[in-house]
Amino acid sequence: MLSYLLATLTFAGIYALLALGLNVIWGMAGMVNLGLAGFFALGAYASALATVALGLPIPVGVALAVAVAAVAGALVSRLTLNLRGDYLAIVTLGFGEVIRLIAANEIWLTNGSDGIPGIPGPFRGALTPLWFNALSCALVLAAVAIAWWMTERLRRAPFGRALRAHRDDETAAAVAGKPVRLYKVQAFAIGAGLLGLAGAAYAHFTSYVAPDIFRPLLTIYIFLALTAGGTGNTGGAVLGAFLVILILEGSRFIEPAFHGMSGAEGAALREIIIGTALIVVMRLRPEGLLAERPPKPLQTQPQGRLQ
Repeated sequence: MLSYLLATLTFAGIYALLALGLNVIWGMAGMVNLGLAGFFALGAYASALATVALGLPIPVGVALAVAVAAVAGALVSRLTLNLRGDYLAIVTLGFGEVIRLIAANEIWLTNGSDGIPGIPGPFRGALTPLWFNALSCALVLAAVAIAWWMTERLRRAPFGRALRAHRDDETAAAVAGKPVRLYKVQAFAIGAGLLGLAGAAYAHFTSYVAPDIFRPLLTIYIFLALTAGGTGNTGGAVLGAFLVILILEGSRFIEPAFHGMSGAEGAALREIIIGTALIVVMRLRPEGLLAERPPKPLQTQPQGRLQ
């Protein structure tokens, strides 16, 4: 039971990394990104191939995953600078599906639908499953803490305030002299890098990646997490991710109460519970559980006394 709880907490941390990445792209900059699963897959496959095919150390694979996802995010943003709203959402959704289809069909690179097994984890062979889950949980939660601290500082910095200005009124931000196009590319790259980090964490924890893992349903879960937690609030992103995992995993224990329920019916029941919970949260707290508040600016230097 303890091993299961540690694994669940690890997956919650991975979802939190995804929600923090989405919060930079959508919550702060206002760009709708429905291709989360694609960047998640890029990070997972990049780190898996680096450590399995090339034999590189795990930290190098993780760094490569972040870099690949960030570069892909910058390129997607650069190519879609003139798109907004629904059009940007459609393009990013298509990007996620293209990555999944490439992973499923380019057998020479990704092993196709069979996936890549045997991805190394930190001290996997030297630890018992319980201690491996405990170590993975600690590492993922440490990554979440660092990502939260960095994105919170970003939100309070002048760059974060410029992103929110762009989100609220792009024309006004441009008239004020802000380099709107550059900020959009940078925000997309930072958020995509966090999505790639989550993908690498998933690959090294589960030791297996396959195309079917990276379906659009994952994107829906992360949007639900950020919306319920509080769009634009870094703490809300983390809270929402843990809440979604709590509902997903907690609903499994409801299935035995319904005798004769098949696995497909149990999965449908979990989807109903998640949808109902979101409706309740949005009805009671339309701004999310942790609503966005204007952050206090960072103190760049101490204020001296007036002479």
